[in-house]
Amino acid sequence: MDERTAAKSVEPPAEAGVGATDYTATDFSPDAEPAGPVGLATLPRGIEFSPINARRWQNFKANRRGYWSLWIFLVLFVITLFAEFIANDKPLFIHFDGKSFFPVFVTYPDTDFGDDLGTAADYRDPHLQKFLVQHQAIVIWPPIRFSYDTINDNPPSAFPSKPTWMLTKADCEFAAKNGYGKCGTLEYNWLGTDDQGRDVLARLIYGFRLSIVFGLVLTIVSSIIGVAAGAVQGYFGGWTDLLFQRFIEIWTSVPELYLLLIISSVLAPGFFVLLGILLLFSWVRLVGLVRAEFLRGRNFEYIQAARALGVSNTVIMFRHLLPNAMVATMTFLPFIMSSSVMTLTALDFLGFGLPPGSPSLGELLSQGKANVQAPWLGLTGFFTVALMLSLLIFVGEAVRDAFDPRKTFI
Repeated sequence: MDERTAAKSVEPPAEAGVGATDYTATDFSPDAEPAGPVGLATLPRGIEFSPINARRWQNFKANRRGYWSLWIFLVLFVITLFAEFIANDKPLFIHFDGKSFFPVFVTYPDTDFGDDLGTAADYRDPHLQKFLVQHQAIVIWPPIRFSYDTINDNPPSAFPSKPTWMLTKADCEFAAKNGYGKCGTLEYNWLGTDDQGRDVLARLIYGFRLSIVFGLVLTIVSSIIGVAAGAVQGYFGGWTDLLFQRFIEIWTSVPELYLLLIISSVLAPGFFVLLGILLLFSWVRLVGLVRAEFLRGRNFEYIQAARALGVSNTVIMFRHLLPNAMVATMTFLPFIMSSSVMTLTALDFLGFGLPPGSPSLGELLSQGKANVQAPWLGLTGFFTVALMLSLLIFVGEAVRDAFDPRKTFI
């Protein structure tokens, strides 16, 4: 083999198309070990991506702010998923009279604990607690002995009461003189109580979980509808696209906030009712983006070849065109989710959101506005919402960098 042939045999391709191998810093010597796809060596163990997805993962990790924001957000969300084991007015476990009870899972009658009323056991009742202590029962409580709707029966002051660690000697003297709970007998309220005597930290944990679950469900369902609508518009075009575009223009011209307030005031409030109302408008966010991707991709040669081979429209749309559209769509999902959470918070703040008594960050902000003498309410709600939205925005920026082909950090 002459030198010209040898040079040609190791020359990289002139054009790098989709799925082309990255030849950067590749050793073509005979003794070199075969190199795998770029970035696979640094992926988590047991996970293998294609070269392009490996590069995206590396670009995402290169954005340190977004990468650590994702981990912080996931840790907070996972913790709140187990809210019943962290903040609850029912014990996690009771061993009494040779039997084991799990009140956090099962509702037991008070007859199981020596009473004769036959109602559900109230584990915060001093009589029942004294009975369990006298019979040497083993009781394991969660770290916070309040649920989101539990009222503190022994506060140090009128509601809303201060966080327990903020109580001063003057506060304790005032409580003793006016018949409130003595400082040595108080149950700990880390962030105080709201204007109805409910523990703020417990409501914060449950409210964080509720907001994230609501935002996730709304984002997923609205994205599915929006992607399907945009795919139909962009792929078929013509009158289908024209009529659909006119409908969307009319629908988006409706004042969304006013209509939401009207419907929310007429219908009985609820999680799924509010979800359905917001879904009426949120699905249009991705339609234009997906439509543009399908309009661009339907004239590609491989799409025309698939049509010539008799491949059905459904297969072409969702197997060949949809992956190209999802690259742009994925970058918008964190921002759509943050918008969904903010919409729920705003409606709760105005009083048109979830039913009264639900653990809501917006309702906590509303209490902070109504009780300026209790700054722990407004500050707690503000910093929680700010932290949640900031983490989602930082994650969205990192996802955008990861899917941007013009940016590379490796």
